[in-house]
Amino acid sequence: MALLFSGNGHLKWAFSEAAVLYLRGNDKARRYLNKLQKRMSKAKALSALAHKLGRSVYFMLKNKTVFDDERFLKP
Repeated sequence: MALLFSGNGHLKWAFSEAAVLYLRGNDKARRYLNKLQKRMSKAKALSALAHKLGRSVYFMLKNKTVFDDERFLKP
């Protein structure tokens, strides 16, 4: 997460909140988080999900596309 959120605590907080809200009522995302938790702690897995969300938002804005849930949850 060092590259995307480096030096910007507000951005890190916002994407961490977005990750928690993304998990709400989303079974596919919860399964993905559980898969990450097998390799790391719960906090690090949530941070990894927030980082992935941040990268996807960057590329969505750059390429002027919409969010694709299936593509996002691919390993």
